[in-house]
Amino acid sequence: MQTSAKYRTTEDLVIDIVVYTVMIIVMIATLYPFWNILAISLNDALDTIRGGIYLWPRKFTLNNYRVILSNPDIYHATLISVLRAVIGSITNVLSCLMVAYAISRKDYIFRKFISRVIVFTMYFSGGLIPTYLLMKNLHLVGTFWVYILPGMVSAFNIIVIRSYIDGLPQSLIESAKIDGASEYRILFQIIMPLCLPVLATVTLWVAVGQWNAWFDTFLYNSGKPELSTLQFELQKILQSVQSASTNPDFSASLTSSGRTVTPTAIRATMTIVATLPILFVYPFLQRYFIHGLTIGSIKE
Repeated sequence: MQTSAKYRTTEDLVIDIVVYTVMIIVMIATLYPFWNILAISLNDALDTIRGGIYLWPRKFTLNNYRVILSNPDIYHATLISVLRAVIGSITNVLSCLMVAYAISRKDYIFRKFISRVIVFTMYFSGGLIPTYLLMKNLHLVGTFWVYILPGMVSAFNIIVIRSYIDGLPQSLIESAKIDGASEYRILFQIIMPLCLPVLATVTLWVAVGQWNAWFDTFLYNSGKPELSTLQFELQKILQSVQSASTNPDFSASLTSSGRTVTPTAIRATMTIVATLPILFVYPFLQRYFIHGLTIGSIKE
């Protein structure tokens, strides 16, 4: 029975004050960096060099956003990033779910062996050059599928989903088998609906990873503008601005279409542009994320 409010002791009050104070400090420490970046992105680029931008822009402007959004390649690159995030998330979640279900079955004789192989891949990899040669031999270099196929299976995601499945009542599977259900029907009509929290969690992880990826574009599709991603285009803009900042005539070199920009301002603007789509998606998955992350990491 919970203690009534009128019987609260001084110790309870002190604990509440300490807890709320710590949580407020953590909240401020979490939100302030993002808020500061937003203020810098909305401040005049040359004025930002003076420093002193903390909570509010000193000279409000949208020029930093105009410089980035005036790039015609940004919009097609955004479409590619959205496609790879959506397709990559769906294929990864389905693949990891099927593998996790298979190795969660105690009657599967290769269960332990495959589990060890999966864990082994978390600690050792072939390296960058062998991976590139593999992608080239598979004829994936220069194609959209180089974003999807190499990331279809994730060892960590498989372990998280398997741990969640292990916590489900085994009687559900046994009852379904008695009723004549096939393995696919058990997986997609019984297990999958019960795993929605952990699947939503994994989906968010994969979507964020796919959305933020740029190095694979640099490795495999840097010569294919039609397959360029948003993060790669933003990286190119930042590099061009940083290259311009090394010229002797600083102000002239940092002028793009009549708008003065600096690496600091462009970097802050890039962060906001790249983060906002994920911030819009996160609230829809938040309740699943918290529940799935908690239960998926603890086996009953």
